[in-house]
Amino acid sequence: MSLIISLGVVLVLAILYMVFRIGNLVGLVKGKKDDSTNSWNDINAYLMMIFMIGGLGAFFWYSFAHFDSYDLPVASEHGVITDNLFWITMAITVIAFVIIFIVMVWFTFAYRYKEGRKAEFFADHHKLEIIWTVVPAIVLALLIFSGLRSWNDITSPASKDAVVIELIGQQFMWTARYPGVKDNQLGNHNYKMIDASNEFGLDLSDINSSDDFKSLELHLPKGKEIQLKIRAKDVLHSVFLPHFRLKMDAVPGMRTTFKFVATKSTADMRAETGNPKFNYEMACTEICGKGHFSMKFPVFVHDTMEDYENWMASQESWLKQNPEYLQRVPEKLREAAMIKAGIPPVTNDAIAVTPVTVTLN
Repeated sequence: MSLIISLGVVLVLAILYMVFRIGNLVGLVKGKKDDSTNSWNDINAYLMMIFMIGGLGAFFWYSFAHFDSYDLPVASEHGVITDNLFWITMAITVIAFVIIFIVMVWFTFAYRYKEGRKAEFFADHHKLEIIWTVVPAIVLALLIFSGLRSWNDITSPASKDAVVIELIGQQFMWTARYPGVKDNQLGNHNYKMIDASNEFGLDLSDINSSDDFKSLELHLPKGKEIQLKIRAKDVLHSVFLPHFRLKMDAVPGMRTTFKFVATKSTADMRAETGNPKFNYEMACTEICGKGHFSMKFPVFVHDTMEDYENWMASQESWLKQNPEYLQRVPEKLREAAMIKAGIPPVTNDAIAVTPVTVTLN
């Protein structure tokens, strides 16, 4: 329907232009003096006024009629601040846009060409130039400093008891690494240790790596500070959680961070939206290759910290799922690592003869 309307508008404009050109040519053939300038200036001036009124009306109608489709419910503490900054910025820009639009069209209408009228020319106007330089500069400075304050807050170090989760982007999927429920500390990683099985590049000489586990879903607790440690294994990706107003690039070769507090669990959002099948979702917002579209990551927010810890306790450590990597754990740390990883005791001889298959790409 919208395509048909657009084609109709283009066709009407084309017909009006042809009528205008034919009228000029007929006048020239008949030898009439070209006195159509004033009449067409009047017509175009009134058409501009109609365009302004219709355009502004359509702009505000569409914005309010479809407001719910682009204003998602906010589900984090900092998201409220982010939304406030966004709508303040939007209000300022819309007011400026409307004023400029009306002034431009009004000047086109009021000062259209009239025979005998000359425009006034002046080289400069110091007062006017100061006003339109200083006022926008002050407004922009206030917006920028407010945004920087929020940015510094969400990227500052997290508290000691914050939930720490690592997100790794690669072509074309996300994986999450969680620390063990007992120590809440992620182990070190080294990109040189990445292979077909050790996709995180876990440094098993760090005892904290022993109970880290992998998840293909992002699980979060409600009402608890969360710190995401984000990295990429190949190209630039971007973590995007729209309901939490969270967006942070995953950059190869460096780690980025983002901290936030989720205020609505998955169950809360299902009740709020009236959709029993509602689920949070994380996406990649960088054009990272042909499979970019497939980088969807399910997200589940638990109602209580106890539910979240029970879920963590039900997960198996990466080392338990890949016991052949025990031989890479220093011998002095091996027994403690096995206990942390939840691996039943085995003899050192059994560990030593277990082969490790490494695939080189």
